[in-house]
Amino acid sequence: MKKKQSINFKSLLILAVLILVNFVSYYYYFRVDLTENKIYSLSKASKDILKSLDEPVTVTAYFTEDLPPQLTKMRNDFKDMLIEYASVSGGNVVYEFINPNKDTKLEAEAFQAGIRPVIINAREKDQIKQQKVYLGAVIRLGEEQDIIPIIQPESSMEYDLSSSIKKLSITEKPRIGYLQGQGEPPLDALIQAGNQLSILYDVNHVNLSDSGINLNQYKTIAIVAPTDTFNQNALNKLDKYLAEGGNLYIAINRVDGDMNTATGISVETGLEKWLADKGINVENSFVIDASCGTVSVRQQQKGFSFSTNVRFPYLPVITTFAEHPITKRLESVILPFASPITYTGDTSITFTPIARSSAKSGSQALPVYFDVNKRWKDEDFPMPNQIVACILSGKISGNKESNIIVIGDGNFAVNGQGQRAQQLQPDNVNLMVNSIDWLSDETGLIDLRTKEVTSRPLDQVTDAKKAFLRWLNFFLPIILIIAYGIFRYQRRRRIRIKRMEEGYV
Repeated sequence: MKKKQSINFKSLLILAVLILVNFVSYYYYFRVDLTENKIYSLSKASKDILKSLDEPVTVTAYFTEDLPPQLTKMRNDFKDMLIEYASVSGGNVVYEFINPNKDTKLEAEAFQAGIRPVIINAREKDQIKQQKVYLGAVIRLGEEQDIIPIIQPESSMEYDLSSSIKKLSITEKPRIGYLQGQGEPPLDALIQAGNQLSILYDVNHVNLSDSGINLNQYKTIAIVAPTDTFNQNALNKLDKYLAEGGNLYIAINRVDGDMNTATGISVETGLEKWLADKGINVENSFVIDASCGTVSVRQQQKGFSFSTNVRFPYLPVITTFAEHPITKRLESVILPFASPITYTGDTSITFTPIARSSAKSGSQALPVYFDVNKRWKDEDFPMPNQIVACILSGKISGNKESNIIVIGDGNFAVNGQGQRAQQLQPDNVNLMVNSIDWLSDETGLIDLRTKEVTSRPLDQVTDAKKAFLRWLNFFLPIILIIAYGIFRYQRRRRIRIKRMEEGYV
């Protein structure tokens, strides 16, 4: 009887412990992240945004349930992230998952919310079939809502979700000034960069010729590819803005290429002299790089006309970046007709190069004639690792700390307008947006923009090594079994001999 009571007591105790552990884990959620870049850990920026929420945020995730393995993993990762968001926010993040493929009513609901299906190829019973899936989410705060139409595999889910919540929760966006009046391209010509900046900032046109302009209302002033002259009054206003702690983002064309005449030209606006007074010299020359883009050349042979792509070193592909939040995880940026940058200023000001040309690069001073048929040799690139982007930080123009980011090319993030508009590669846009984020955003979301799962492919091995490993896997277990058998035989033999000795007890 006592034994039965003891068993019952232990069972009840185990049940009570399990209930307690389940209760505690519900309110105190945690997990261990062993990935190199802490992909599955929330950043301080996200935690700060979640802890500052004054009212609940509802996340409605529209996900198809029957997904291929890779997308199923992404769905699970997104759900785990929402669990952590709910925990960190103290319950201010509420979420639900809806499968729109379940019925037409739910599908209509997803469509009305702004979530569109995508068609993927899925394998089923050794056959490829097309499947309509939903991979989006709607974030609501009060009467406002934001949409993540498609959550891409291995994308920065945390950045998308945190920036969406911040966009809804902030009452007044920080203001960014986009300079106009000196021949800069309009903001409409920076479609990709403008769309990304508009998520967190209120971007306004600024003209330095306006007498009543107050630059201090802007976190950062962006100056992109000016072509006309800055008068002294405009430059004085920029100095005053820096003296009061402002930040400048400057993408400048010191030289440019005219492909109609196949010649290089100099661009002078007065801004380059203003920068030189601060020690930043944007050289009046072209960076040439063996790592470069191509141009299409029309050729004719035996009466046939055709186009071919030819390497063009005046379009350097930049892949060497500093360890800095602006360039973190950038892979390559094309800087067409870029100029090298040098620094000759005061050592009390911090000069930080953030992007350089490759080990096989050089420069060409004007005049320059573009010969697309030239056969380039290694000796044409005698100046490795030239600076093409930099940061100047410190008391640049007064007693307050300020920053200037300078890129030695003005057009790398410009899409253009109308029929001439072109889609830019993501890292070109990221370099500009990351720069303005670093200057303007104090939350630290910049660290999340390019946060993603890094591909870790298996190391390639030679055929000989593959054969060795295959035979090793085959024979090693056999050898270990034989060795263990010999060991057991010898051990038992020693014991028998010992038992046969006189005096053995």
